[in-house]
Amino acid sequence: MSGGVDSSVTAWLLKQQGYDVLGLFMKNWEDDDDSEYCSTRQDWLDAASVADVVGIDIEAVNFAAEYKDRVFADFLREYSAGRTPNPDVLCNAEIKFKAFLDHAMAMGADLIATGHYARVREVAHPDGARYELLKAVDDTKDQSYFLHRLNQAQLSRTLFPLGEIPKTRVREIARDLGLPNAAKKDSTGICFIGERPFREFLNRYLPSQPGPIVTEQGQRVGTHHGLSFYTLGQRKGLGIGGVRGRQHADGTGPVWYVARKELATNTLVIVEGHEHPWLLSGSLAAGQASWVAGGAPLPGSYAGKTRYRQADAPCVLDRPGADSFALTFSEPQWAVTPGQSAVLYDGEVCLGGGIITGAP
Repeated sequence: MSGGVDSSVTAWLLKQQGYDVLGLFMKNWEDDDDSEYCSTRQDWLDAASVADVVGIDIEAVNFAAEYKDRVFADFLREYSAGRTPNPDVLCNAEIKFKAFLDHAMAMGADLIATGHYARVREVAHPDGARYELLKAVDDTKDQSYFLHRLNQAQLSRTLFPLGEIPKTRVREIARDLGLPNAAKKDSTGICFIGERPFREFLNRYLPSQPGPIVTEQGQRVGTHHGLSFYTLGQRKGLGIGGVRGRQHADGTGPVWYVARKELATNTLVIVEGHEHPWLLSGSLAAGQASWVAGGAPLPGSYAGKTRYRQADAPCVLDRPGADSFALTFSEPQWAVTPGQSAVLYDGEVCLGGGIITGAP
């Protein structure tokens, strides 16, 4: 239980279904715990208040050490290498469905449940039950993208009660129950950063290495604060203003996007226009593959996502293996970013995915 409305309604639904429910509040971050950006104390108060209304016990458990070792260290390594990681994917695999799951089992629990919008389906198999990870019924809230690294053992012990319910109904239930957090805003951003300025946070852990910002023609137009602070497709925060001689006939200036990060020369390359060819990719290669079924799917036609807020894109899976694969898309994809996750779907079934490494 995070203190948010989703996990709160999840606890109530489980109790209504006859489960013996215990709430666990996870503390995953301790640095600057008393800062204006850290809401851990308020979240704990909200979770405890909800548990009182729902009528269940709640305990707090500290996974800050595990989080720093398993998630944050990887986060810093990826940014140092010029990539843009997705720590929420790793947090789910290593903390919520590993450290938390192990802790719950050690306490004698049979199952764990979270407020994620996804579904688990048990299917018959000659060798025993198999579990599929499915998209949520509410497609606008589906979070299977962030859960694609979950394996059979984890899914067999997990419930996602909100997978069948639209978010609007979750809010209604919370209001009808009089939950103290019924109107609480959904959390955004990376859990350990919160709403703080990203550059300010990263500067505390990684050295700043300013360098040139250049156009595709090589014209220097500014200075970046360090390649770690930028991601492909980024438009805001470049600090270059208008570039001389590039004003349009209507008096407006060009719109610039980050297209490349050249680590060897510490150079940030920008291009003009959302549809610039350097921002479009027809294929990708991925490593650190993780397949929900335990093995790679067969080569063929599927749908893929290279970022969370993206419609399924038709693609062909090529050279799938235990650790890597390649995807070729029917239409070029925008700002495919190394370090982010490429996730594969067969209809509503999430098959798994991997970390984008670049072109195949």
